[in-house]
Amino acid sequence: MRRRGVTVILGALITALLAVGVMAFPLPYVVLKPGPTVNTLGSDNGKEVIQVTKAQTSTSKGQLRLTTVGVQPSVELVWAIRGWFSNEQAVVPRDLIYPPDRSEQQVEQQNAEEFKSSQSSAETVALRKLGYPVQTYVTQVTQDGPSAGRLEKDDVITSVDGVAVTGPAKLTELIQSKPAGTGLTIGYTRDGKTGTVKIVSDNLESGQKPRIGVGIGYRQPHPFTVTIDLDEIGGPSAGLMFTLGIIDKLKPEDLTGGKIIAGTGTIDDQGDVGPIGGIPQKLVGAREAGAQLFLVPIDNCAEALRNAVPGLPMAEVATVDDALTALQTFTSGGTPKPCTAT
Repeated sequence: MRRRGVTVILGALITALLAVGVMAFPLPYVVLKPGPTVNTLGSDNGKEVIQVTKAQTSTSKGQLRLTTVGVQPSVELVWAIRGWFSNEQAVVPRDLIYPPDRSEQQVEQQNAEEFKSSQSSAETVALRKLGYPVQTYVTQVTQDGPSAGRLEKDDVITSVDGVAVTGPAKLTELIQSKPAGTGLTIGYTRDGKTGTVKIVSDNLESGQKPRIGVGIGYRQPHPFTVTIDLDEIGGPSAGLMFTLGIIDKLKPEDLTGGKIIAGTGTIDDQGDVGPIGGIPQKLVGAREAGAQLFLVPIDNCAEALRNAVPGLPMAEVATVDDALTALQTFTSGGTPKPCTAT
């Protein structure tokens, strides 16, 4: 009996140690959690998030909060179990966040680059809404090309066949939307004077896309500077909230109406709002920050409805104009266009 008792005790001890080892063994998963939210109209670590120089800025009574997702990269079984049974966390395969062909440092570097790009697009869109359009200008004219003798270096191209050129990508789209050999009416501004000229596109060699034989660049003249200063946040999903923050800072009107507005979504140079990941965690983070409305990219609405947070209404947005309309409606006491599942 004594030997058997010792055996039982040793067996139990070994089983317990094995169990502890299994619970502590790293798994190929990560846990997504609600991350911090940041008021783009306020300060972070003692510095204004959006800094404007050489222009008068306004102060809002409310907040425009970007939302984030926290990632726990090293997950043991005990944390995975907690995440699986949590309404606020998600356990996902590690490869979705950190692809096997890239290191964590490479992923973080990409996130940082996307964050910078989102800031640039946010500034471009905000300035355009504030009355500072993007100018697409000629950097060079190809000798003997379709535009030789018709366009000149530094001409600002304003339209193609009456359709406004809002940036270099739009110009390329308009030229390539018709086959080579098409006569295009190009609107331009030269030395402050407007004009139009007929240019027949070509493709030089078979199989190439139509072109008009100019190099192009873009600029957006404005008398002030905008800087976004925010550490330890990556990815492109803050683009929409940065755009709204810049507009609010430079307009005398208070877009917030004294309310706390949270949201998420990428922004491109045309002002379109794109989908992001982590909607369930961002909704929870917004609620914890006291948000009274959450701006949801239209392509995330179905997921947002499945993970709706009680007491937090959601507005569907596809463009920055949609977001501005939602803010105006909400702060005026109305109900913005709600998210739909389709």
